[in-house]
Amino acid sequence: MHQKSKTLATWLALTLGSLGAHRFYLYGRRDTLAWLHPLPTLLGAAGALRMQNLGQDDHAAWLLIPVLGLMLSISMLTAIVYGLTPDARWAECHNPGQPLQATGWGPVIGVVVALLVGGTVLMGTLAFGGQMYFEYQKQAG
Repeated sequence: MHQKSKTLATWLALTLGSLGAHRFYLYGRRDTLAWLHPLPTLLGAAGALRMQNLGQDDHAAWLLIPVLGLMLSISMLTAIVYGLTPDARWAECHNPGQPLQATGWGPVIGVVVALLVGGTVLMGTLAFGGQMYFEYQKQAG
C-alpha cells in the first residue's frame, strides 16, 4: 500500500472535489460516497448551461444551479478539513504503520485557496438562491 499524501488529497478536493477525486484517491473505486459526487455536480453544471442558453426565466436552472454551488462548497470544506488535519492524525488514518512525513506548506496554501473559493461560492449560491426565490414570489403574487 502506498502512502496517501495529505497535500495531494487537499488539492484534489480543491480542484476536482465536486467530482469525488479526493475520495477516489484516498479510498479507491469502491467508495460509495465518491460515486455520489459526480451526478449532483453534473446536474448543477447542466443548470448553469440551461441558464446560459435559455436565460434567467428557466425554472429548472433555478433549482439546479444551487446544487452545483452546494457541491463546490462541500469540496472546499473537505479541502480545508484535509489541509488542517495534523500530520500525525493523517498518518494514523490514511498511512497506518508507515513513517510520519511532514507535509510542509502545500496543504496550508490549499486551505487558503479553499477558504477564498469556498466563501465566494457559498455566498454566491446563497445570493442566487435568495434572488430566484424572491423573483418567483413576485411572479406568483
